[in-house]
Amino acid sequence: MNMMQKTVASPGRGILAMDESNATCGKRLASIGLENTEANRQAYRTLLVTAPGLGQYISGAILFEETLYQSAVDGRKIVDILAEQGIVPGIKVDKGLVPLAGSNNESWCQGLDGLAAREAAYYQAGARFAKWRTVVSIPNGPSELAVKEAAWGLARYAAISQDNGLVPIVEPEILLDGEHGIERTFEVAQKVWAETFYAMAENNVMFEGILLKPSMVTPGAESKDKATPEQVAEYTLKLLHRRIPPSVPGIMFLSGGQSEVEATQNLNAMNQGPNPWHVSFSYARALQNTCLKTWGGAPENVKAAQDALLLRAKANSLAQLGKYTSDGETAEAKEGMFVKNYSY
Repeated sequence: MNMMQKTVASPGRGILAMDESNATCGKRLASIGLENTEANRQAYRTLLVTAPGLGQYISGAILFEETLYQSAVDGRKIVDILAEQGIVPGIKVDKGLVPLAGSNNESWCQGLDGLAAREAAYYQAGARFAKWRTVVSIPNGPSELAVKEAAWGLARYAAISQDNGLVPIVEPEILLDGEHGIERTFEVAQKVWAETFYAMAENNVMFEGILLKPSMVTPGAESKDKATPEQVAEYTLKLLHRRIPPSVPGIMFLSGGQSEVEATQNLNAMNQGPNPWHVSFSYARALQNTCLKTWGGAPENVKAAQDALLLRAKANSLAQLGKYTSDGETAEAKEGMFVKNYSY
């Protein structure tokens, strides 16, 4: 387990989140005019994992269950292609969000039933880490019930994953939805992470054997106040220092609907000084957006699309090292990707 974490949390590298459910993958494909067929999903995922030299910037890739067992267009297994690139395969293990009874229109995450057996099978198939995403909504409270439910679910999942040899990525996403300022996000994030670490301690989770996937501390997406990368870094690092033990080896931020450039600038600002943890990225849309649009489903655009992916991966690699500059970034890369009540 320790070797796996050291690989994933290695300098200048981060995680490519490509674990969109088939329904979400369908929305991505629809945005470029493609049907949601297994062949189209396979073509797109093949494009991502075969980008030449991707492993220089990407240390881990989170896969959806279909992808873990899927072959690329050329017949090679996707997990084998990742291994050749020096990229550790991981697997999304939650079963999505459902309404939380007794709450203020909030959600809880399902998937604990049968998790141990599924994870044993995923390990056999080549996965070495797992991911479980639950969400907290600030406009809806968040209620005490929703926060405790999110924390307990994450803790049970983390304990079961460690039992099955998988390093758990712990992800309580604080959604960008809302008009609140950065102070309110900070207050909620402190509460969520306090509950999450308390629940993990209760479940005997080894903190040195997990990775975190937190939201950055930003104002709500509909807030009149906008924060600079320096402000985001200040609040986010203050949160980490107050709530995250230094034994946690890696903190892999989610992009959560920020633009490609914003996500990179904010990560870069957080790496301007030394941190007790490896502070890096686990991005989906913020790595894939320009790549997907460049591809457009056309075989002749594969190389250009892979170049777009590598460009973003390299930018975030530099940000992990605190050496990124936004010179030459396109207007498209600066477009926000916020979606209200985003489901994955």
